Amino acid sequence: MAILTVACSLYRQWEMAKNGTGLSGEGFFVPPGKWPFQRELQATSSHLIYEMKMKCSVDAATNARDEHATCGAPAWIGRGLTCVCFNRKGVYQRIFINLTPQQEERVRRLKHRMKVHFDTSRTDHQAALRALWSATYPDIKLCGLVSDQWKEMGWQGKDPSTDFRGAGFISLENLLFFAKTFSISFQRLLKKQGGKRSAWEYPFAVAGVNVTFMIMQMLDLDNTKPRTFVRSVFMQMLSENEWAFDLLYCVAFVIMDKQWLERNATYMEFNEVLKSTRAQVERELLMDDVLRIEDMPSYTLLC
Repeated sequence: MAILTVACSLYRQWEMAKNGTGLSGEGFFVPPGKWPFQRELQATSSHLIYEMKMKCSVDAATNARDEHATCGAPAWIGRGLTCVCFNRKGVYQRIFINLTPQQEERVRRLKHRMKVHFDTSRTDHQAALRALWSATYPDIKLCGLVSDQWKEMGWQGKDPSTDFRGAGFISLENLLFFAKTFSISFQRLLKKQGGKRSAWEYPFAVAGVNVTFMIMQMLDLDNTKPRTFVRSVFMQMLSENEWAFDLLYCVAFVIMDKQWLERNATYMEFNEVLKSTRAQVERELLMDDVLRIEDMPSYTLLC
């Protein structure tokens, strides 16, 4: 009976997520394809499913008298699965994620990357900056790490290190990853090719730093308790590919440029474009058939 009670709780949670029932206002919607217990429930015998439905119907009638009835205590099934709990009105309560040792290590490394500040005295940071220049302008010699040449890439001044303060060294790593992995898209955005461009365009490099910072805020990895399902979905993707953050950055950058063109935006509207970019990234991450960054519809914009 205890097993049946737990299974019933899971079934009711799955039904709520699948049908979108009981969710309103600030409620937290879980897309059906993302529901972590769906596979386990599908593997349950038809007899148990029947008993679950019958018992859940009785429980639902009983709990209907309780205005604050919840879906039950969090239950763990396997490793690396997310547990989401709602109350009957759909108000989000809490999200838990149980990580495998590999996931924990990858999350730890990513968190560490996010905390590293750009240090002009470190030779590896200097080398990364030079590598970015070489990947961006392979036929042009760099005069120095402090040079007016950097303005051509879209830095605010002749010393790009001052622009890394917002997002740290990882923002440089993201730009370098983009330049080396998707060089055609990188050059197209750098040179503002394609579409009707504004007379006052966004500065490419500084925009890249802002995209990194936006993703860091969206994932909120520093928070000890996950507050969004987007973060939990991303952690699953990170367990499959340790470069998930860098790939997500590239996707977000091309989404930002696409929305910039669609809005015919100017630099004064950059923050609004960034907000709509984040919303689009979140929508794509929560799509039913998106299990990897490569499954996101906007990933096809990269080349």
